[in-house]
Amino acid sequence: MAAFSVNGVAVKGIACSVPKNKELNVDLNILTQEEIQKFIEATGVEERRIAPKDLCTSDLCCEAANKLITDLHWQKNEIEILVFVSQTADYILPVSAAILQDRLGLSTDCIAFDVPLGCSGYVYGISIIAGMMKASGLKKGLLLAGDTSSKLLSKTDKSTVPLFGDAGSATAFELDENAESLQFDLGTDGSGYKTIMINDGGARNRINSESLIYQTISPGIERNACQLILDGMDVFGFGISQAPKTVNKLIEKFEIDKDNINHFVFHQANLMMNKMIAKKLKLPAEKVPYSLKEFGNTSSATIPLTIVTQLKDNLGNTSQSLILCGFGVGLSWGTAKVSLDDVVISDLIEI
Repeated sequence: MAAFSVNGVAVKGIACSVPKNKELNVDLNILTQEEIQKFIEATGVEERRIAPKDLCTSDLCCEAANKLITDLHWQKNEIEILVFVSQTADYILPVSAAILQDRLGLSTDCIAFDVPLGCSGYVYGISIIAGMMKASGLKKGLLLAGDTSSKLLSKTDKSTVPLFGDAGSATAFELDENAESLQFDLGTDGSGYKTIMINDGGARNRINSESLIYQTISPGIERNACQLILDGMDVFGFGISQAPKTVNKLIEKFEIDKDNINHFVFHQANLMMNKMIAKKLKLPAEKVPYSLKEFGNTSSATIPLTIVTQLKDNLGNTSQSLILCGFGVGLSWGTAKVSLDDVVISDLIEI
C-alpha cells in the first residue's frame, strides 16, 4: 500500500448538491414489506435522491461548485485546476471536466481532467489535486466528485435499487505553506474487479444486440449487461477487512494519535458494514457520522455529503482533524487525514 503526505495545501471549503426527487424504500414494489424492513435494518437506507433523466452528475457538481465559489468569494480566473471524479460522465468522450471548465467560466489556462473512480474516488481525488498543486505551484483548485448511479441500475434489481442514490460535490483547495500536511494511504486489488462492474459498453465488450436483453439472475434480480452488477457478500467481506487495515496503516505510518481525531468519515456503503468497521477500529460512535438514512450510497460523493449534512454545525470557525476512508469498486481503497481550519461548509443544494 502506498502511504505518503502532501504539505502546503489546505482544504478551504466543501459543498454538495442532490436532486430534489426523493425515493422511499418502503414504496418500492420489487421488495416485500418484510424484505424492505430487513433491508433498512441492515443497510440503514430509508430514502435516496434520484436524478431525473435530464440531470447528470456534472450538473450536480456544477451547482455545488458555483455555490462554493460564491461562498468563498473566489474569483473564477484564479482557479487553475479542476478534477472531476465520477463513473457517470456526460459522454464517453470528451471528458466532463473540459465541459465543466467552460460551464463554470474558468480560465482556459485551467487544467481539467476526469478520474473514473467510484467509492474510493474522493480520497484519491484529494491526493491527486493536492499533489499536483504542490508540485506545480498551482494556487487554487476544485475537486468535483459524485455520481448519478441510479442511471446505471436495473429497476428490477432488488440488490442495487434500494441502496444507491445520486449526489455531486465540490471541494476547494488552496496552496498554503502553513497548512498541516495531508496524509494518505492508497491501494488497489484488481483481482476483485468483477465484484462491482458493468460488463458491456466499454471497448472490451461493445454493446451488441444481446446487451439490452434482460436476464433473470435470481428471484427479484433482473438486469441487462449494461447495468450494474454488485456481489454484496464479496463487497461486504472486502469492506470489513480492508477498511480497518488502511486506517490502521495510516495511523501507524504517521504516528497519529487516534484520540485527537475529531471525526472518522467512511464511505457510506451500508450501516452494518460501517458499524463493523468502526467496531474493529474501536471508535466511539459519536465520532462516526452517517448520511445513509437520507441519501443511501452516493459513490464518490458519500464522504463530502456526510461532512456537509452531518458535520456542518461542528466544523464552523474551528480547527478539526478528520480521517476519511473510501473503499469499493476496483477493488480499491484510500484513507486520508485532513485538517479543516475554519473551512467553509455550504448549505446543501437541492435541484
